[in-house]
Formats: sequence, C-alpha cells, structure tokens
Amino acid sequence: MSFVVSYQGEPGAFSSQAALQVFPDCELLPCATFEDALSAVSDGKARYGMIPIDNSIAGRVADIHHLLPRSGLHIIGEHFLPIRFHLMGVKGATLATIQTVQSHIHALGQCRKIIRKLGLKAEVAADTAGSARQVAEAGDLTRAAIAPRIAAEVYGLDILMEDIEDEKHNTTRFVVLSKYPEYARQGAGRTVTTLMFRVRNIPAALYKAMGGFATNGINMTKLESYMVDGLFSATMFYADVEGHPDDPALRRALEELSYFSKEMKIMGVYPANDFRSTIEEAGE
Repeated sequence: MSFVVSYQGEPGAFSSQAALQVFPDCELLPCATFEDALSAVSDGKARYGMIPIDNSIAGRVADIHHLLPRSGLHIIGEHFLPIRFHLMGVKGATLATIQTVQSHIHALGQCRKIIRKLGLKAEVAADTAGSARQVAEAGDLTRAAIAPRIAAEVYGLDILMEDIEDEKHNTTRFVVLSKYPEYARQGAGRTVTTLMFRVRNIPAALYKAMGGFATNGINMTKLESYMVDGLFSATMFYADVEGHPDDPALRRALEELSYFSKEMKIMGVYPANDFRSTIEEAGE
C-alpha cells in the first residue's frame, strides 16, 4: 500500500523528483507553500514531507530554519539531488523570440550567467514547475521558464537550452520529515544528528558550547545562525554533526552544549546519505 509524501511546488518540481527517488511508490501531494507541506504531515494528510534545506550554490533555503522548530516534525532522512535546469518556452518560441524568463528565486540565482548572456528580464515566481505551467498557459513566444526537464514534458513546452545552471556541481539537499521520530539505530552505519540550540547570554557561551565537540572529536558538518522573532539579542543555531547521541563521544559533547545553552532540541538522528562520501572524495 502506497503512502503520501507532501512537497512544496507543482507537479514536475525538483521536490517531487526527490520524493519519487526516495519513495518510488509514494503518492505525491503538491502544496502551495512550505507551511502547507509541513502542515500536511502534522495533520496526518501525508506520512512524510520532502523539503529542500540548502543548495551548493544558493546556500540555505529561506524560511526553512524558522519553520522546522515550530512544525514539531522530525528529520528521519536526507537526500541529495543534482540540479539540472533547462530553459523552456511554448511551441514556436526560440532564443530570438524570448524576452523574459521566470522561475523560483533560487533557480534564477543559479542561472545568472545565461540570463545575463541572453539579455533576458528575470521575473521571480513561486516555483520552477509552476513557472513552466504559467508560460504554457500564456502561450506567449516572448516568455520562457527555467525548470526541470520533466516540467517541459508535463506542460508541453519546448526546451530551448539544456543544463543552463552556472555550476555543474549544483546540488540540493533535502530532508525527509515525519510527525514521529524515527531515530537511526546506533552502530548501523554512518549517522547524522541535527539539532537546534540557543546559547545562554553569557560571555564566550558559544565558544565554550562548541568546545565540547572539538575535545570529543566530533565532526560538525554544518553550523548556521538565524535571528529569533526579530530580536538582535536572540540567536538560534542549526547544526549537523556526525554520530549518534548514544555514542559516548557525542553524548559528552551534547551534555556540554546543553550546559551552555538556554534551549536545545534534537531535530533528528538519521543515516548519512551516500552522497556525502562522494563529496568528501571530490574534496580531497
């Protein structure tokens, strides 16, 4: 029996591709916003949510770090999707006829070089696949969209240029969200622990909190900060570390972190995706 996976975007979006790669037999639930996709999981309309969290070119996906703690959901997996963008228009459109191009703000930011080279006016839209649909509905030879290849098939558009992303390493990391925690089993393989914390308002609190990871030999692969409720004095931190909370070394590091933190929450403990090894080998 299949189950439902929610995502932000329309049919043909990169998030739908990621969902099908992880859950080939799932039923997809497209949602207009990230909030809607998260709520679908919280309300039981979907078993899982497939949400992009950061990109190798554009960095973190806006708002996700704010939405995750408030959602009450748990990260139970991750997936890395190589991103390939294509320039597409209606039947009869050519590079000579198009004047404007629309897509999600991250897609436009990841294809700046070709947009500038072609002299196109960039217009921000809600998502990539939705842009393809809007271009198809408009039937205007001067309009184009930047979207995944599957969007051209879904909406009957012609691909005018292939693989137009600025960098070929362009990859988006997705997290799989669940209403219930599904911690990876300790010792079952390489594990990632994601946590959010806010340090106490004392001198050198962050320095001291991070010291526990260094002294216990824990590799922190990601650390980002963001403002809380618009307050310059309140900063939350999002971190990914290698290891399982039940591993002695990570347990000691988390104990030290909690001592210097006003609040701390583990968002998920899940298997590290094999793509991480590929990244590390390429960086050697």
